Amino acid sequence: MTREAEHRTTSLNRPTAPAAPTGRFLRGRRPSSYATGSLAALLLMLLPAPMVSAQQTETPADTSRLQDGVTLLIEGDVRERVRLALPAAKHRSVFPPAARKAAEELEQTLRSDLELNGIFSVMGPDQLSGLEVNGDFTHDFELYRSVGNDVVLLAELLLEEDKLVLEGRIFDLKGHGLILGKRYRGTYDLARRMAHTFNDEIVFYFTGQRGIGLTSIAFTSDRDGSGIKELYVMDYDGYDQRRITGHESLTFTPAWSPDGNGLAYTSYYELSPSLYWADRQTGRKSPILVDEVQSTSPDVSPDGSSVVFSRSLRGNIELFRCRIRDCQQTLQRLTNSGAIDTNPSWSSDGRQIAFTSSRSGSPQIYAMDADGENVRRLTFEGKYNEGADWSPDGRRIVFAHRAPSGARFDIAQIEVGTGDMRVLTSGPGSHEAPTFSPDGNFIAFESNVSGRKQIHLMTADGQPVRQLTTVGQNYGPSWSGYLE
Repeated sequence: MTREAEHRTTSLNRPTAPAAPTGRFLRGRRPSSYATGSLAALLLMLLPAPMVSAQQTETPADTSRLQDGVTLLIEGDVRERVRLALPAAKHRSVFPPAARKAAEELEQTLRSDLELNGIFSVMGPDQLSGLEVNGDFTHDFELYRSVGNDVVLLAELLLEEDKLVLEGRIFDLKGHGLILGKRYRGTYDLARRMAHTFNDEIVFYFTGQRGIGLTSIAFTSDRDGSGIKELYVMDYDGYDQRRITGHESLTFTPAWSPDGNGLAYTSYYELSPSLYWADRQTGRKSPILVDEVQSTSPDVSPDGSSVVFSRSLRGNIELFRCRIRDCQQTLQRLTNSGAIDTNPSWSSDGRQIAFTSSRSGSPQIYAMDADGENVRRLTFEGKYNEGADWSPDGRRIVFAHRAPSGARFDIAQIEVGTGDMRVLTSGPGSHEAPTFSPDGNFIAFESNVSGRKQIHLMTADGQPVRQLTTVGQNYGPSWSGYLE
């Protein structure tokens, strides 16, 4: 049985008594809606997420079924956060040391996820410690509401044989109605995964979007300062960093397959810079295109069949594409500008490719159809723009924009339809290599603001969130899609 198969999810039923919940819970009667503040309201009516399988969260492909339920206030890019009370989880079992450690990890991860997801303003156990709760629903919920909360998340942890169980329920504090209830069961090493999965269910309930808790970020790292860069992968929040390659050479520009099962990347492992493939599940590394010609900066097509990349012919760097399984036999040249064309990025629908080109005299962001036709320039502000990444909805592109001083880079964003450009970062340090999260709400990027190159996280509108790496120097993040 796989580790994923050990992780089980069920929905819970509503308690039959006003005591602290210990029994079965309903997954979905309609809670009383709430909407606070003075923002002009566009009301999103949301339903609870359906029960997930043991291995994956359901993709919310059909938003037409988002009907009755909790309401959020949204205006443009501004969403008022839901105020969530998060008391300490109740432990219903005697936990041996290993289980206690897993339970603590689960609680910490869940709180971190809730604080990161952009939906909630979380009031944690330390802020709630002065409330005299007694286990009575009506009494306790009024206390949580009296200090400004809209909803409360009650979590219980217990052991079943050698498995850790999380039971989590969110209640509306205005009407005392159950919003969402879930139960997860897994081995101790799946504690973080259970927390991420519950967070993703919560995100789906409140927004209709799939959560990013189970996504990953690939990057390259010089961990020992030797100048050798290897490929690494980490969870979206910076945890569980693990090395993928052992080429003992320069390795860079990772790009995920759409299903998250593989990575295309560049390495000097053999001959000149060449393209390789790393299988995430087996760990096997195989060549995509290895010959005497330099090939770099791959990006994988949305259907997972092809790569687009830079290739140097007689000193002229142009863009090519090929099928991954037989690249040498299916090489197709896409550009022939006589300039440097590099850093391609496929749009999520597979119809367009953004890239960096010096054909105007300095590096700028361009786009073209996937067959190389209809080339057009996108950026006109600034003398140096490079390293494009498409947003999942195809409406925006982020890239590195040289600041007017010329001494540093910032992360900028352009609206593809209008050409409107906005600089997202400011202050000290140089910021490069942006990559969108699969929901389009976050951007990971490379920055030396701490004095060394590290991977950082910010919201899509430029609000800093956290630094994800600390050891060595770390470069060029690539955010996975939703991993299956």
